[in-house]
Amino acid sequence: MKKYFNISLAVFTLWLGGQQAIAQDGEQLFKAKCNTCHMVDKNSTGPNLKGVKQKWTDAGEAEMLYEWVANSEALIASGESKMANEIKGFSPSAMTPQVVTNEELDAILNYIDTYTAPVDAPPADGAGPSDPAANVTFVPDYNENLTLFYWLFGSIIVLLIAIIIMSTSITTLVKSDYFKKKLEERGKEKGENSTPVTSILAIIGAFGAMVVGNNSHALTFMAAGEAEKGTPWLVVENMDLYFMVVINVILLGVLFYLRRMFRDFMAMARPKAAEASPENAIKKINVILTDAVAIEEEHTILMQHEYDGIRELDNNLPPWWVWGFFATIIFAVVYIFNYHIFGTADLQIKAYDKEIAQAKADVKKYQEEHAMNVDETTATLLTDAAAISSGKAIFESNCVVCHNPKGEGNIGPNLTDDNWIYGPDVKDLFKTIKLGTPNGMPEHASKLNPIQIQQVSSFVLSLPNTPGKAPDGKLYPAKK
Repeated sequence: MKKYFNISLAVFTLWLGGQQAIAQDGEQLFKAKCNTCHMVDKNSTGPNLKGVKQKWTDAGEAEMLYEWVANSEALIASGESKMANEIKGFSPSAMTPQVVTNEELDAILNYIDTYTAPVDAPPADGAGPSDPAANVTFVPDYNENLTLFYWLFGSIIVLLIAIIIMSTSITTLVKSDYFKKKLEERGKEKGENSTPVTSILAIIGAFGAMVVGNNSHALTFMAAGEAEKGTPWLVVENMDLYFMVVINVILLGVLFYLRRMFRDFMAMARPKAAEASPENAIKKINVILTDAVAIEEEHTILMQHEYDGIRELDNNLPPWWVWGFFATIIFAVVYIFNYHIFGTADLQIKAYDKEIAQAKADVKKYQEEHAMNVDETTATLLTDAAAISSGKAIFESNCVVCHNPKGEGNIGPNLTDDNWIYGPDVKDLFKTIKLGTPNGMPEHASKLNPIQIQQVSSFVLSLPNTPGKAPDGKLYPAKK
């Protein structure tokens, strides 16, 4: 009866915690799901939501508002919503799909529509508007908090695994014939009324409900690509860390309690001298890890079938293997929620695209910082001696094989006459050198930076007319 009571208590407390989390009011739901991108009374990363429900209703699309929140891109692609097409241009990135019920969305919008800005209290004596102490705002270091969150969450997982292993070992020991036999010999038989696992689950469930019912909703999750630059994907407040520390302390206490219980049970089953023996300590560890049955007890696990006098033992799977298997299941669940359901982390293709986009942005920033933001549309003809000298050195290293040292042409065309295949302007040359051409001119964007391409283009246009290869292309009398 106690076993079923403990299980019922654990289930009830977890359900109660879930109900408390669902029953949040509009303000709590807004802070948990919306305020990363939206502000209550003005535009931010997302638009101002005040009166938005009435706008969709006036447009005859009240029900489509729920579809917009659930999947804005799908609604835009359908072409059914006029409001969706008007809003899509507010931000370059699409609104991330939100997991929210219609009732929760109504609560959020009602809170926004009825929101009134709080009136600032009059300053206390000695703290006027210019007093710095009256304007200090303490903002947590969310990046550091996230790192601490990872460590605390990892320790919770480790403690839970240790508790489950210890509870299973205690249950296995209590139910074993060997333990019962030893207790009978000592006159202290306990029976099978001890179920540490369900008791511990009841304790953890009750505490979990308390945490969920209080401040666990302070965690703010960011979908992939939603966070501002430098903002972590999960906003962890200081209060969340305090609760996680408390959870760790409680789980550590539970683990020590189970360890003591296990030692007490072992002391009941074995003499103290034998327990202190190194050989028996190794055997005890072996039993915990492998759940192996002693040779003298193997008759208790013999299976009934027989073949040529050979009988099979019904050994249990080693506990370390079983919990390793459970760990892979937990990992798989976390993985699928992380990558495929919540979309918290990016899959390979999306991660690759983001890295490429970031690399391009970094290159552009580098070019701007080093005055290299020159391309085929902005290139100008350089005339100073230093630039022409640099262009000559580049030409001699990269171009003489095809165009000869004086530019009179060889495999490539003569660069000193007035005939040009792709145009005589410095911008035309820049584009040709940078991107290459189909008739054999290789690209040089991978070898030269934009400043170097501009320098060598200017040098080519400064070359004097030199007889050489027959003219190619169109004649431009004034090429320089």
